[in-house]
Amino acid sequence: MFPLIRGWTDVQRSPEANLRLGLVLTFVAGATNAGGFLAVGSYTSHMTGIVSSVADDLVLGNMTLALAGVVCLGAFVSGAMCTAIMVNWGLRLQLRSSYCLPLLLESAALLVFGIFGTAIAAWSQQFVPLTVLLLCFIMGLQNAVITKISKAEIRTTHITGLVTDLGIELGKLVYMNRRPHGHRVRAERQRLRVQLVLVLGFFMGGLTGALGFKHWGFITTVPLAATLWILCLRPLLLDLRGRAT
Repeated sequence: MFPLIRGWTDVQRSPEANLRLGLVLTFVAGATNAGGFLAVGSYTSHMTGIVSSVADDLVLGNMTLALAGVVCLGAFVSGAMCTAIMVNWGLRLQLRSSYCLPLLLESAALLVFGIFGTAIAAWSQQFVPLTVLLLCFIMGLQNAVITKISKAEIRTTHITGLVTDLGIELGKLVYMNRRPHGHRVRAERQRLRVQLVLVLGFFMGGLTGALGFKHWGFITTVPLAATLWILCLRPLLLDLRGRAT
């Protein structure tokens, strides 16, 4: 198993490792976002809609809803802050698992999401606001991980930017260069492939998450959390062996 995922979450990176990890995290984000909507009736992966809703609610006088949006935004920012703190702490200690630390926290948070979801279904709708905040935190945490790893080349929790970049490269691809000399418009095929793979990964994750939550409920969070643990296991073991010697 380890040879198949070697280097995916290690500190020493390659473009291919970034793409593979980005694809997995995009899949997890799509599944969590779709499952979260079925659980709490709200998408939590993109802050654009939340910030817009805060503005709308302020104008309409819905102060409670506006405050709720601000708190959701704060949860997303807090997740990104946690990633920055954990990764920089790990890098300072020269840990090979520096990028794994926020993923492990995300894995635990996904399991907590499953617990909250079960509580929502079994007991009370009072858990809904907490679940929404937890999902926003998870999304901020994860998006910051791949952003930091790939030096801001890859995002995973929302696809607006990915689809925009995809459209730009497709426009270059179909552009007709009528002049044989001079400036020629050429598509970056590697970049086009990356954007297409990530968009499809998010869609397939959303499809899987929606089907999973519809038919099996919150147990769907377990394989998502386990996937993150498996990705992190090798760097963690290397760090533990290094400290033991």
